[in-house]
Parts: sequence; C-alpha cells; structure tokens
Amino acid sequence: MISSIILAAGESRRMGTQNKLLLQIGSEVLIRKFVESVCASAADAVLVVLGHEAEKIKAVLQDQTVRFVNNTCFEEGMTTSIQSGVKAASTESTGLMICLADLPFAETSDFNRLIQAFTDFRRTESSLIIVPVFQGQRGNPVLFSAEFRDKILTHKGEGCREIVRQYPQSVREVSMENDNLLRDIDTPEDYKLVT
Repeated sequence: MISSIILAAGESRRMGTQNKLLLQIGSEVLIRKFVESVCASAADAVLVVLGHEAEKIKAVLQDQTVRFVNNTCFEEGMTTSIQSGVKAASTESTGLMICLADLPFAETSDFNRLIQAFTDFRRTESSLIIVPVFQGQRGNPVLFSAEFRDKILTHKGEGCREIVRQYPQSVREVSMENDNLLRDIDTPEDYKLVT
C-alpha cells in the first residue's frame, strides 16, 4: 500500500505575496493539477497536508478523493508537514511517497514509474528509498519504505534530504525520461518560465 503525502502547507515566501500553489498553470490551479495527477496514479491513498491558506487550498481541492491533514506547526518548516502527513498515513502503508506540490509538469506516468520501481525492488529488498533522477540530477517525490517511518517522525533536519544522505545503501535511483520532477516553481521568475 502506497500512501502519497502532498505538502501544501508552506508559505512560499520566495514567491512574494502570492501562494504559489494557487497560481494558474494553463487552465488549472497548480495544486489542483498536481493533486489530480497523483490521484490518478497507482498510489492507494492521497493525503494533503495543509497549513498556510488552508481554506483556499481546501476549496480548490474539495471534489478530490484526498484526506486533508492539518499541520498547526507549518511555520516551523517543511519537516513538520512531512511528519504530520506520515503520522496521519495508514500504519499499513508499505511506502510513503513525499511530494512537493510545486511541480507544474509532473504527470501521473511519472508517479507510476516511481511506484512501479518501488514495487519491483520491494520483492527482494525491505529498506528502500526511491529517488527520481534525470541526467544525473535528483528530483522529487522521494518514496520511502515503511522501515523509515520512525526515522522520519524523529528527524530534526529540514526536509528528508539528510535521511537520504544517511542511508545510501537503501537509495535506488530511478531514471526518468524527462525533467518533469525537477522543474519546480519557487520565484516569480520560475513562474514566468512555465506560463
């Protein structure tokens, strides 16, 4: 069982006054486009972690088959959102796919490629960290096996990069056909490039 945890609680400070997840990408709002792609994937459960402008994000996603998780400590950084999502995910989850939601080009096929790789490796290995790679560069989401659940919940650093670094023997890089999972939006300049 794969639980997908979508981080949608951040304040996107580098974007200025706008919440980047509520920006228009073509005919859709970024967070909605991203969530739809994840919901259409082979993930068994989709959790959306809310914090900053929670009601606005919820309104955009109200008809999606997701479970909302409220992170009251979102101002303390991304790790609190990851931990809120992991804590709320089913204890029967064999995999936890941690998703940054600011990837406007992410497609269902990209997520399925990671989930398929996880399933394949899982046949012979238990502790797994699946990382997408395009032309030598790592992207997101990262898919952790359940063996890392407690490590994530007690982690003190920012995000999960340090955990990935600490367990190189568990990391399996999955070669992607495109840079969809590398191209994120952080600044107004980034946004101009995708519109």
